[in-house]
Order: sequence, then structure tokens, then C-alpha cells
Amino acid sequence: MQTASTNICERMGHPQELSEVKSGTVIGCHLCNKSIREISLLLNIPWSTVSGIITKWKQLGTTATQPQSERGQLMLKRTV
Repeated sequence: MQTASTNICERMGHPQELSEVKSGTVIGCHLCNKSIREISLLLNIPWSTVSGIITKWKQLGTTATQPQSERGQLMLKRTV
């Protein structure tokens, strides 16, 4: 059962970050020629998230979260 905070986060457009293991599993499935839809169904992750992970991996060569720029950090502090 999901908690109220999880539901609120999902409805507010603030998805939880996937673990490195799950991101790695997505990339492994992609390398085994699974389609985005197949990976999504297999791991119970939205297809848009799967697509984003694969795109990030192709562009950066990693699925790890990148450090945020100083400007981005300042903008976040202002909104909070």
C-alpha cells in the first residue's frame, strides 16, 4: 500500500529517483535488445522513465545523478 506522501509526490510531478540497480537493469535490458515497452512492463516503470534513462545513458555514458549547477541550486533555494 502506498503512503499519502508517495501519492502526493507522484501527483505533484515529483517522481522518486530510481535506484542505481534498477537503472542498470534498464540499460541491461536495452543492451539485450528489449523494447522500451517490454522493459517498462517487465520492471513496472513508466515507459517515459525508461526512455529517459536510456537517453541519459546514451548522452552521458552513465545513469548516475549529475551534480546540479550553482545557479540551479540557487533557484531551488528561492522557490522553497
